[in-house]
Amino acid sequence: MRPLSSDAYKLMHEGILALSQVEENGMRVDTEYLAQKMKDTKETIQQMEHDIKQDEVFKVWKKLFKDKTKLNSGNQLGKVLFENMGYTPKEFTSGGEKGTPKPKTDITALEQLNIPFVKKYLAIKKLKKARNTYLKGIQRETVDGIIHPVFNLHIARTWRSSSDNPNFQNLPIRDPGMGELIRRCFIPRDGNHIIEIDYSGIEVHSAQWYHHDPVMMDYLCDKTKDMHRDVAQQCYKLPDSEIFPKDKEDAKRIKKIRFWGKNGFVFPQFYGDWYISCALYMWKAITREKLVTRDGTSLKKWLRKKGITRLGQVNSKIPPMPGTFIAHIKKVEFDFWNRRFKVYKQWKDSWWEEYQRTGQAQTLTGFVFDGLYDRKKIINYPIQGTAFHCLLWSLIRLQKLLMKKRMKSLIVGQIHDSIVADVPAKEKDDYLELANRVMTVDIKKHWNWITTPIEVEAEVTPLNRSWFEKEEVKISI
Repeated sequence: MRPLSSDAYKLMHEGILALSQVEENGMRVDTEYLAQKMKDTKETIQQMEHDIKQDEVFKVWKKLFKDKTKLNSGNQLGKVLFENMGYTPKEFTSGGEKGTPKPKTDITALEQLNIPFVKKYLAIKKLKKARNTYLKGIQRETVDGIIHPVFNLHIARTWRSSSDNPNFQNLPIRDPGMGELIRRCFIPRDGNHIIEIDYSGIEVHSAQWYHHDPVMMDYLCDKTKDMHRDVAQQCYKLPDSEIFPKDKEDAKRIKKIRFWGKNGFVFPQFYGDWYISCALYMWKAITREKLVTRDGTSLKKWLRKKGITRLGQVNSKIPPMPGTFIAHIKKVEFDFWNRRFKVYKQWKDSWWEEYQRTGQAQTLTGFVFDGLYDRKKIINYPIQGTAFHCLLWSLIRLQKLLMKKRMKSLIVGQIHDSIVADVPAKEKDDYLELANRVMTVDIKKHWNWITTPIEVEAEVTPLNRSWFEKEEVKISI
C-alpha cells in the first residue's frame, strides 16, 4: 500500500509523530499488584499441575509416554484421549489432499469436550499464557512504573497500526478472568482517570462508504433498528416477543443473544467467513454462555421445538442434513447476502473483478493497494485501513488540540478503533467533549465521503482506579 496524494502522505507523517508522543507519554503500571500477581499465578500453576497429575487421564498419559511426557503437548494429549481412552473428538483437521484427517487438539476443539481433565488442562494453559505472555511482558517493559509500548504504522498490511514491547493492542478482554488479571495492572497517574473512547462499529460504517447498500444505510441511520439483534433472532429462530426486553434483567439476556448474532455471524460474514464456522460458534455459545428464552429454556431446547435437533457434521465435504443447525445457518447465510445485503454483495463482486483486472484497489483516504491479495483480503483491507485512518486522523487532531489548549491530559494508548488517555479529574468533562467533537464532527468536515452518523462510546475509570474498572458514560453534547 502506498499514498497517492500529499494529504495521504501527511496523514502517515503526522501519525508517526503523534504516536511517538503517545509512546513517550506511556501508561502507568501498578507495580505492586503486578509483582504480587506474578507470584500468585506461579504458585497457582504449580498447584494445578500437581493436582492434574493425580487424575486417571494423566496416569494413562504417563504410562504411554513415560519420560517423554510433556504436559503442554497437544499431540500427546490427542493420542491419550482419542486413541487410548476412546473419547470422541469434536473436530478434525482437513488432512490435506492425501493426508488422513486427525482429531484437533487446539483450544477451540478441546473446549467442546465435556471431560473434567480437559477442563483442568485448559485452565492451566490459559493461566500460563496470562503469566508468561502478558504479565511477564508488562513487567519486562516497565521502567520507573511506566510502560512505553511501540506503535507502528508500517507493518500491518491492512494499513492499520500494530504494537509491540509489549503488544498494547492484544491485551485480553473477552475472557473475563484474564481480562481482569491483566487490565488491573494499568492505573492512571495520581488524581486522574483512564478514559477510553472508541468508534462505535467504525468498520461497518467504513464498508458502507464503499458499497452504499441502502439496507445497511437504513440500519446505520435509524436507531430503532438493530442489525445484530435481527440476525441473532433469525439464527436462533426467535419471535419478536423474545428479542424485545420487558425489564433490565431481560435486557441482559437479550444482549448476550445479540452479541452472538454480531460476533458469531454478522462480523464473520462481513470478513469472509462462512456458514459452517458461524454455525459451530453460535451453537457452542448456547451452552457456554447459557443462552435462554425468557422463561429460562435453553436455546438448544427451543431450537429442538423448531425442528433443529443437533449441530450437524462440521465437514465441508458433507452436505448439511435437514434438521441440523448447520443446514439452518446455511439458509440464513444465503438470505443474508441475497436478500438483506444484496447491494453489498454486488459491490464485493465488482470490487474483486476490478482488482483482478487492474491489480489495484484504492482507498477513500488516498492510498492504493497493489500486489497479490486473495479475494477476502482485497475486500477487507481497504475497509479496515480506512476505518483506522479515521481513528488516526482523530488522534492527531486531538493531540494537537490538547497541546494548544495547554491541557494536562495525555493520550497513552491506541487500539485500532479506540483512544486511551490519562486524564486529570478537573479536565474529564472537557476532554470527553473535545474528543467527541473531533471524532464525530470535525472529521466529517475533513472527509466529505463520511456519509453515515458516526458515534463514539466512552468508558471512564473511577478516580485513581485501574483500567479494568472503567464504566460507560454518556458524553454531554
